Amino acid sequence: MDLDLRYPALSDLRARARRRLPHFVWEYLQSATGAETVPALNRAALDALRLTPRVLRGPLSPDLATRFLGQDYAAPFGIAPVGMSGLIWPGAEATLARLAAERRIPYCLSTVATRLPEEIGPIAGDMGWFQLYTPGDPEVRADILRRARSAGFTTLVVTVDLPGASRRERQRRADLSIPPKKTPRMIAQAALRPRWSLATLRHGIPRLRLMEEYLRLDGNAPSTAHAGYLLRTNPDWDYVRAVRDLWGGPVVLKGILRAEDAARARAEGMDAVWVSNHGGRQFDGCPASIDTLPDIRAAVPDLPILADGGVESGLDILRMIARGADFVMLGRGWHQALAALGSVGAAHLDHILRDDLVANMLQLGVNRPADLQGSALDGQV
Repeated sequence: MDLDLRYPALSDLRARARRRLPHFVWEYLQSATGAETVPALNRAALDALRLTPRVLRGPLSPDLATRFLGQDYAAPFGIAPVGMSGLIWPGAEATLARLAAERRIPYCLSTVATRLPEEIGPIAGDMGWFQLYTPGDPEVRADILRRARSAGFTTLVVTVDLPGASRRERQRRADLSIPPKKTPRMIAQAALRPRWSLATLRHGIPRLRLMEEYLRLDGNAPSTAHAGYLLRTNPDWDYVRAVRDLWGGPVVLKGILRAEDAARARAEGMDAVWVSNHGGRQFDGCPASIDTLPDIRAAVPDLPILADGGVESGLDILRMIARGADFVMLGRGWHQALAALGSVGAAHLDHILRDDLVANMLQLGVNRPADLQGSALDGQV
């Protein structure tokens, strides 16, 4: 099968994924909160940025290699952390970590993954990043960081836009809790998707395995149902300073949308900021990520910036870079690709993104994505 003919874009993989996933899993992957305006806003803001082609540039040799935070990557994009990744597609964490190591792009493991850092770190190798939700217990926090560092993760991503639980009404309508509880409705939906169900049985029911290890309730075994309470902390600048000192490597603050927060991050010694609106999963009233980039870049011209928010193509990656990002991450897209075709789908998405980057760089007359960096801070370029 020629995948480029049958699935030439992420939208094609997404359509197949929807047919292969149980309804409650699809709702978990795709849902936001409130009226769910943010995903559409991200898409509209990306489409609104027009990049004007340059012609008669002579021979071009597009090169996607990108250096970021002292590490060399084969492309200017990576795999963002997604909680309960193994619920979306069984074995997702290991599959994506392996792809990242092979293709030389970063893979970021979530604190609330379904696999442990010790399992995934060796697979990702030097492409492994670790995302930290913020435990309130300082001993738990220190031990998680120690384990992630010992497992080989090189860069720490601290998610700071989670002061409390969001409502995620669509997820509630699907009768889904995290971690998932078996209900007759969910069992019926799973029965309609035998490939997902059989693979889930082989890999085991997805659980918040890392957080479970820190729960000892009444002297009994850890309770998955209560694992989330350890993460219910609203961090402050003292907190991230303590995390920085414990980690001893590059630290990225994820969830920045205001220029003053980015400036404070630089003043506090953080190594990078990650501009993100969490895909609308936390707050439905925020701006599109790409629209906040120019002010943040102006506030911290010398600080590395990552960005996410609705990215679906190589052109979207170039749009983010033109608005001020140095590096771009995707989360949902990788899982849509996995659900569509398994590991083959994830590898195909990597190909789609690279091929589209090169095609659009040729149109724009540039040899490197960084040649566009910040060129659209004032709008169209």
